[in-house]
Amino acid sequence: MSENKNLYYLDELSDFKVASDDSDVRGWEVLDADSRTVGKVDRLLANKETKRVVYLDIEVDQSLIEVGHEVYNKSANDGAHEFINKEGENHLIIPIGLVRLDKENEKVLTDEIKHNTFAKTKRFSKGSDLDRKYELTVIEHYFPENELKEDEAKDNRFYDRQEFRSPSDKE
Repeated sequence: MSENKNLYYLDELSDFKVASDDSDVRGWEVLDADSRTVGKVDRLLANKETKRVVYLDIEVDQSLIEVGHEVYNKSANDGAHEFINKEGENHLIIPIGLVRLDKENEKVLTDEIKHNTFAKTKRFSKGSDLDRKYELTVIEHYFPENELKEDEAKDNRFYDRQEFRSPSDKE
């Protein structure tokens, strides 16, 4: 594995597991700020140095792909965009601190991000290794007003940001 790798799927790490007092949200439906379906939690992404889950890997709902397809299939001359989501790219990440859990109904809720923002977010293929550049792209997309410089995110102090505080830390 690359020494520059920041993120690992929890199921790849034999020493890591969901803490007994935390909910294992894999398989739970994810809803946006308007209670629209974004997708389902597929896997959890952890940072080994901080020893905690920092992202939810979401397999996105087909409705989200269709909305994103309409927006991002235009040529660059029709309106700026920096990427095109390709066929098979049906996963995206959500920082753990941007969700709250509805344990009774087994749902993950995102109070700050709307469906259209998720639709426009750069996606990836299941199981892809994710680098810091992708993380920064996603964070900047979710929070365009929050300018984040790449040198601010060179080490694992990046995960000290409020976007990465566990929902159980907020309860």
